[in-house]
Amino acid sequence: MHKTEVAGSYTPESEIVSKIKAGEKDMFEILIRRHNGALYKVGRSFGFVHDDVQDLMQEAHIAAYLNLGKFESRAAYKTWLIRIMLNKCYHWTMEKAHKTKSAFSDVSHTGKVDFTEKNLSSDGHREVLNRELGRVLEGCIEQLAPEYRTVFVLRELEGLNVHETAEVMDITEANVKVRLNRAKSMLRKKLDD
Repeated sequence: MHKTEVAGSYTPESEIVSKIKAGEKDMFEILIRRHNGALYKVGRSFGFVHDDVQDLMQEAHIAAYLNLGKFESRAAYKTWLIRIMLNKCYHWTMEKAHKTKSAFSDVSHTGKVDFTEKNLSSDGHREVLNRELGRVLEGCIEQLAPEYRTVFVLRELEGLNVHETAEVMDITEANVKVRLNRAKSMLRKKLDD
């Protein structure tokens, strides 16, 4: 935790961004810590392995820092940062596609994300079932087409609203709703199978 944030207090991002722009560069660490989880989920939604996602996250944070002067606070910082991460992921996918037959084939399953929340009060059997369900759900999410997978991750796992998701992905709000419904429908079918 950054020295200017104490447990239980929350500094608004607009204030942090203003301070960074004014020269308090060490406060950027707060933004990194707040949004690493979101960026990681976005990278994994593209099917990238852990190490590649870590590299892309670092590139996104660096790009955000270098372009912070251009950030006008019209959108939330998180939305802006996720947009940068999506651009990095798209660019990396295109580069990879030129080098291989498919950017999404033979995806390694190292660095899996456990999407289930651990319930410490549950018994061991329930925890094992929850972890297994998390692995099955993650496998189903990885099988979704990228446009559906990304919308699902942003809306359901990251909690972005329809407007923010549309802005990040540069699609209409109606398209976000359609893609999310299709993603949920495909996930239900995969889970039923």
